[in-house]
Amino acid sequence: QVQLVESGGGLAQTGGSLRLSCAASGRTFSTNAMGWFRQAPGKEHNFVAAITWSGDSIYYADSVKGRFAISRDNAKKTVDLQMNSLKPEDTAVYYCAARTTSSITRWRYDYAYWGQGTQVTVSS
Repeated sequence: QVQLVESGGGLAQTGGSLRLSCAASGRTFSTNAMGWFRQAPGKEHNFVAAITWSGDSIYYADSVKGRFAISRDNAKKTVDLQMNSLKPEDTAVYYCAARTTSSITRWRYDYAYWGQGTQVTVSS
């Protein structure tokens, strides 16, 4: 079992930055692939970024590539999402998710564990 708690959301202006953090508890965190997804009002969960357990492979959605950066610290059991050059279309609830394996995917149904989400609002 893995429990996930996100933090760091809030309000930012266009062009600003926010850093989200996901704290995990559970014995297998260091071997889990981790991902971030987001859900805007009335829309599906969309993939944002994912990272393997070792950090040697990372995926980004095209919409955030070059602006967002995912990282993890297995010793601290945290996964962060640094978000720069924010745009109004980045407004959403952001969710941290964990797989039960070490490989990463962009498919939300491959992730077994989810946090409660943190709101990010970008004003124009």
